[in-house]
Amino acid sequence: MKQDQTLRVGIVGCGKIADGHAEVLKFLPGATLVAVCDREILLAEQLAVRFGVPGHYDNLASMLQAEALDVVHITTPPAVHLALTRQCVEAGAHVFLEKPLALNAPDSRALIQSVEAAGRLMSVNYWPNFDPPAMEFKQMLAQGTIGDVVHIEAFIGYDLSGAYGQALMSDPTHWVNSLPGKLFQNMMDHIINRIVPFLPFGPPEVHAFAYKRRETVAGNETDALLDELRIVLQSGRVSAYGTLCSHARPVANTLKVYGTKATVEVDFNLRTVIRAGSQSYPSSLGRLFPPFLMARQYFGQGRKNVSAFRRHEFQFFAGMTTLLDLFYSAIRTGGPLPISYDEILFVASVMDEVIAQVYPS
Repeated sequence: MKQDQTLRVGIVGCGKIADGHAEVLKFLPGATLVAVCDREILLAEQLAVRFGVPGHYDNLASMLQAEALDVVHITTPPAVHLALTRQCVEAGAHVFLEKPLALNAPDSRALIQSVEAAGRLMSVNYWPNFDPPAMEFKQMLAQGTIGDVVHIEAFIGYDLSGAYGQALMSDPTHWVNSLPGKLFQNMMDHIINRIVPFLPFGPPEVHAFAYKRRETVAGNETDALLDELRIVLQSGRVSAYGTLCSHARPVANTLKVYGTKATVEVDFNLRTVIRAGSQSYPSSLGRLFPPFLMARQYFGQGRKNVSAFRRHEFQFFAGMTTLLDLFYSAIRTGGPLPISYDEILFVASVMDEVIAQVYPS
């Protein structure tokens, strides 16, 4: 494939998240969204109209046959990811999948094996890990600013009273409620995929516990939904703590890494990367300076965000833009994938262990 070739892209699954993919593809150089597909033809038609997509279908086989697609974005619920992936790669298309990748680790492994057997490539939408703050943090890691990693804390908040939460809580048949890990399975890969890159490769020790904090009673299956999750991981000389919290406010989305040289916190909502302050001088006088140094960091981060806004780069899915750019580059050049298959399977195996512990039935 030529390095400057424009990729023909399709989307299968025209729910809400598909809008995010279509929005990114609208402005992404070197790729053109040419077709969308959903079993509900009206959803496909509406998405096509909103984003000026020339083709819309209610059958994936028909779309693959008619459009000669280079890449298909699979934005359906995960139960059908494996079957849809096999269908796409057999038709010669690479695949980019929404998370969670599949219902469990064995299905995730089978999915990747089917991609490899067809000589295609795949990636999964761990887009926050490619947001500007995350990329700045990766640069700090590469420069040795943090030193050796000692401990990681990943925190993701969830608003059950928001639009997505209300859809989940008001409909016992919602696809998230049918997942083995329910709400947690739909969200916790964004916790685990931030921790896994810091762990020595191999099965970590996993301890997970969960509980239901809300008091409301709906009188249906949603009453059994647990809404608070805590995960403790340990591997080699590195430990980690992951939290999925539905009740703390403000709703947070952070990663904090403790190293032998420095401790750094990435705030994905505020778009900041802040190095923890410390007392550099003795006595009470030395405690006066750190707050001012912290304020200086926040001011610098604010200036970066203003500059990004002026360049039209301060977007919600900026990380997906970077991730797709890297993935499409790998397709064109045969270069490295933005997320290794080993890392993806590592995340899936930890998720399986967490689900087995919090939903043992």
